[in-house]
Amino acid sequence: MKLGAVLDLGAAEQLMLDLRQRLEGVSGLRLDASGVEVMTLPCVQLILAAAKGASDVGIVNPSAAFESAFADFSLDFPRAPDLAPTQDPNASESKEADKEPADENLAADDSPASPNPIEEAVMTKRILTIDDSKTIRDMLRMTLVDAGFEVLQAVDGQEGVEVMDRETVDLVITDINMPRMNGYEVVRNLRDRPALKGLPILVLTTESDVDKKNLAREAGATGWMVKPFDPDRLIATVRKVIP
Repeated sequence: MKLGAVLDLGAAEQLMLDLRQRLEGVSGLRLDASGVEVMTLPCVQLILAAAKGASDVGIVNPSAAFESAFADFSLDFPRAPDLAPTQDPNASESKEADKEPADENLAADDSPASPNPIEEAVMTKRILTIDDSKTIRDMLRMTLVDAGFEVLQAVDGQEGVEVMDRETVDLVITDINMPRMNGYEVVRNLRDRPALKGLPILVLTTESDVDKKNLAREAGATGWMVKPFDPDRLIATVRKVIP
């Protein structure tokens, strides 16, 4: 599958549809990135989510712009197996250690947990994702459902708290910058409800400013992750904080 020259927000939804169609009943999907000239965060995230959902998705002939887009976020893209560079087995651990943790309040490391058959069999937890970006919501759903979670969605903070008025969930993942009600207000609203004092709430946002992290923590957020999210790290964090 040949990727387009411009992979921006406008192209993300169509790319999502194309990938879903191509992945149905297909193994060994190769994405030719030789012609990519512009690539923005939504499509970086989409490639990561697609690779998480299908382990045989791989990139061939990555252009300089494609490689640079991932390098800007200190992320590795899924190379086709026959093109994957030879690497010192300790190198990935070293690189992972250099990444910013989801939140310093999360004590364990962010490496994916080893699969546990018993744990997987009972993993039917419900997660509410709140984000005004349809692309991000779709990518979160793809990643979380693939890991065995049930996913509810809200398009902004106001709808998110309305969902919580009628539903019970085990975890909330919320963006910060949203219309009608921002993520800080969502966290405060939920923490004001006695029954939700212990509910894990993760903030997932493009914001990386320390002061804004502190605001989220003061509001009652359990942890903070910066977009684009690495699917494996996200799932490891979710499993770490979910009751």
